[in-house]
Amino acid sequence: MHTATDVLVVGAGPTGLTVAVGLARAGHHVTIIDRQAEGDNTSRAAVVHARTLEVLEPLGVSDALVAQGIEAPRFTIRDRDRTLVPIRFDNLPTRYPYSLMISQAVTERTLLERFGALGGEVRRPAILTGYRQEADSVVAELDDGDTITARYLVGADGMHSTVRDIAGIGFPGDAYGESFALADVVVSGGLPEDEVILYFAPEGTLVSAPLPGGEFRFVAPVPEAPSTPDVAFVQELLDRRGPRSHRVKVERVLWGSRFRVHHRIADTYRDGRVLIAGDAAHVHSPAGGQGMNIGIQDAAVLAEALSTVLNGGPEKVLDEYVDRRRPVAAEVITLADRLTRMGVATGLRRLVRNNVLRVVSLNPRFRRMLADRLSGLVYRGR
Repeated sequence: MHTATDVLVVGAGPTGLTVAVGLARAGHHVTIIDRQAEGDNTSRAAVVHARTLEVLEPLGVSDALVAQGIEAPRFTIRDRDRTLVPIRFDNLPTRYPYSLMISQAVTERTLLERFGALGGEVRRPAILTGYRQEADSVVAELDDGDTITARYLVGADGMHSTVRDIAGIGFPGDAYGESFALADVVVSGGLPEDEVILYFAPEGTLVSAPLPGGEFRFVAPVPEAPSTPDVAFVQELLDRRGPRSHRVKVERVLWGSRFRVHHRIADTYRDGRVLIAGDAAHVHSPAGGQGMNIGIQDAAVLAEALSTVLNGGPEKVLDEYVDRRRPVAAEVITLADRLTRMGVATGLRRLVRNNVLRVVSLNPRFRRMLADRLSGLVYRGR
């Protein structure tokens, strides 16, 4: 079977769905293919930042997300009980002066429902096996023998992107030596439900993030994480890296996994009529919770650029997408890497780090700079 569409999007995660919603809302025909039979119901991302909510607002998605999440107006960097850098979002110039704590599965489902309301469908399971570019189109081949002709093809298919690999786009970078453990848990013991905390400890960092329903998500780099973290493992992480003045007790683990983290950025985001976005274009440490957010922001800019070209605008707009978004990814990778490496300081380096951070955090401009970066507001217009 052969079908035709304006834009073929490979990957139905938040990045791919945002591209599709943006284009469908502008009146263009979009086809999404995804290799999974169903959407993800578990995931690593748990926060939607202010800038992301701003770019999703015109797509009709932000209010639905806010209604399902919880607002965290504070982000704090601590060394165990010692506050090093307190950051507040509640004085930022935005309708969304907080981090919205919400599972990526819910974010993805909300985008999918919006795409469906606009008349779109996701074709799954469907695997891209190849494509060829022609003068005015891209012809994609699927694993079931079907073909799809599109004016443009978007690869939103993750770090191991088939689209990027077929295009021959380089993806230089490296991987962190540690694995990362992730666990959604129920705890008792006084962790704040309106604050995301990045704990520094000699053994490594620990992120504590509240979730709807009284749950918490913990993410930590460890030499060899178990495939399914249990209560004893998560409890040890908290005891060795979390607060000491009051013990947080892990009651049960609802879900957990392990993963490895790379820091990479694609050489370019465009090869003719083929473009990439999100994790297909850049990956980095989860410190700061930027990954999904930057991907969604990529997608919103790319959807606008593609709509302009589909409506007869100049193709240079697609190059402008690359020129705008690739430097943002480079900045985010640098910030996440610094937070990750800074968190594992020991001995004298730990003492110096703590003293320096406490001193510079007294400066309101420094705190505001970090708030602008973590919230994504610094990337307005980019």
